[in-house]
Amino acid sequence: MALHTVQVGEARPGSDGKPSAGPVYRCVYAEDGLTQVPSALNCPWDFLCGSVTRYPRNPMLGEREIVDGSAGQYAWQTYEQVYDEAIQVGSAMRERLVNPGDRCGIYGTNCPKWVIAMEACNSHGICYVPLYDTLGAHAVEFIINHAEVSIAFVQESKLSSILACLPKCSSHLKTIVSFGEVSQAQEKEASQLGVSCFSWKEFSSLGKTTVILPPKGKEDLCTIMYTSGTTGDPKGVRLTNGAVIAQVVNTELLLKETDKVATEEDSYFSFLPLAHVFDQIMENYCIYKGASVGFWRGDVRYLMEDVRELKPTIFCGVPRVYDRIHASVLEKLSAGGALARRLFQYAYDYKLKNLKRGLKQDEAAPLFDRLVFNKIKQVLGGRTRILISGAAPLPEKVEEFLRVATCSVVIQGYGLTESCAGCFTSISNVFSMMGTVGVPATTVEARLESVPEMGYDAVSSTPRGEICLRGTTLFSGYHRRPDLTASVVDDEGWFHTGDVGEWLPNGAMKIIDRKKNIFKLSQGEYVAVENIEAAYAQCPIVAAIWVYGNSFESFLVGVVVPEKAALEGWAAANGLSCGGFHSLCENQKTRDYVLEELDKTARAHQLKGFEMVKAIHLETAPFNIERDLITPTFKLKRAQLLKYYQSRVDQLYEEGKDRKRG
Repeated sequence: MALHTVQVGEARPGSDGKPSAGPVYRCVYAEDGLTQVPSALNCPWDFLCGSVTRYPRNPMLGEREIVDGSAGQYAWQTYEQVYDEAIQVGSAMRERLVNPGDRCGIYGTNCPKWVIAMEACNSHGICYVPLYDTLGAHAVEFIINHAEVSIAFVQESKLSSILACLPKCSSHLKTIVSFGEVSQAQEKEASQLGVSCFSWKEFSSLGKTTVILPPKGKEDLCTIMYTSGTTGDPKGVRLTNGAVIAQVVNTELLLKETDKVATEEDSYFSFLPLAHVFDQIMENYCIYKGASVGFWRGDVRYLMEDVRELKPTIFCGVPRVYDRIHASVLEKLSAGGALARRLFQYAYDYKLKNLKRGLKQDEAAPLFDRLVFNKIKQVLGGRTRILISGAAPLPEKVEEFLRVATCSVVIQGYGLTESCAGCFTSISNVFSMMGTVGVPATTVEARLESVPEMGYDAVSSTPRGEICLRGTTLFSGYHRRPDLTASVVDDEGWFHTGDVGEWLPNGAMKIIDRKKNIFKLSQGEYVAVENIEAAYAQCPIVAAIWVYGNSFESFLVGVVVPEKAALEGWAAANGLSCGGFHSLCENQKTRDYVLEELDKTARAHQLKGFEMVKAIHLETAPFNIERDLITPTFKLKRAQLLKYYQSRVDQLYEEGKDRKRG
């Protein structure tokens, strides 16, 4: 390999039951050493302290004012105002006997008070724990108990949910603070279980304006973030102050390479969940630079309206959002005249050619940027200059479109909660990285480890294997689960991600598989496909099922081998005669019926919405060894199933999209 990575360690031959591992690589920008935490920074609180000193009256946190039920302009709190409020809230926490090292839950959609609560925790070395219910109905209760959360800041609309948890977790949780108001009935309900419930204003008044803040260290715990990466209960990923700081500094170093670092003049649009590490790192970076953070209203119907009102310069999204923008622009172009389409295509091809030659975004086609692409730029408010994509792979056609037509630097990355967000990132001006996740971040070393049972060899001429990481942003273990930690961190300190990658000759990494059958959908949700298949197998109409998810898509599809007798019995009872079992399985009424039965089974087994298949093919022949679809022990051969049913899978995705549009 060459160009954008450097080798800093030798390959390891396989021995003593360990598979072979390839050479160790770093980003070329970290050739002389991984990014370290600057000595002046001890915890993320120092980001706010530095910016409030430099830019006290800069707008920091903003949300749209609601007047007579309508959203108006963004109203802002300055750095000075946020700092003072965080000090007050942090002091109130100490008055409630929440001490450094204790755990504080934060539960709600992105808003200024979410960040203020986080900063209040940071100011006193209190570990904050995001609470969210997308991991399942009982996730909030589990996290409160597992992390021993003693105080929780809660969005007003989520108060009823948190109160419902109290009978099973009030032994830990003693204080609830609403982002807004609290009714007398809610206060009484909490009080009966020994829990105090405050409005935001009431709680803030408990604090002192002048307090002595405790010292905080780089090795101290900053946050515990729960993730659903595997089966069973959520896992608490422990991230230190040092890991968060190093990731923020890494973000600055990588943006320097594009001449696009954030400044105090920038604004960031916050809509990706603050409960996830991606948005938290971006907001910490903006705070570090003195930039402004504007929040969406929390309703996807008004997402683009909020964007156009804020006019952000920095926008982070998941592929699903960018795919919608791409599709919307193409639809408008298709509806326009032939002359407009030809002009757009000419401008697009001209700029793409110059970008591939290595010209920077501002130099590739300035005239066409003004005359043609400026209209597309207005979709995101007209001021964006940095677009970042994460959580799932960005389709190449969409990435190319964004690079050409939005007049912005486009960066795609790959990361995990365990790596404190990005551990690989593309280099914005290098077109050969299209379709990859780029090179290692400046905070990590990376290597591939062979996966013999899947045929992946990390030391072959085309190195492929499980991606392994170590460095300054890696987590310090799973909370209260040393067994889980030991299962993914080996005795040399390498974290085994479970993702299978391939090194390309230019030093970029391409994700090609999962070592275990767990993957992400395009909106960033993890899916444990074997668990889903096990649930669906309980459906009386199902003899066998293969569930498939494409990381470029937002939903699952499946191939079902139905129970012949059960299906024919249903058909007879419903007067459906189709001339044989094959014809019966091709009938749309039959497919709709089987999908309804699968939905009933999914709900009975408490599958989440994104875990439910949205389109199915009915297969009359069992999965068998003759077609190479199963192993001799009857396990599904997923790669072969995809190859065998590829054309049908493509059709199912089109059907699923049509059904959603309808």
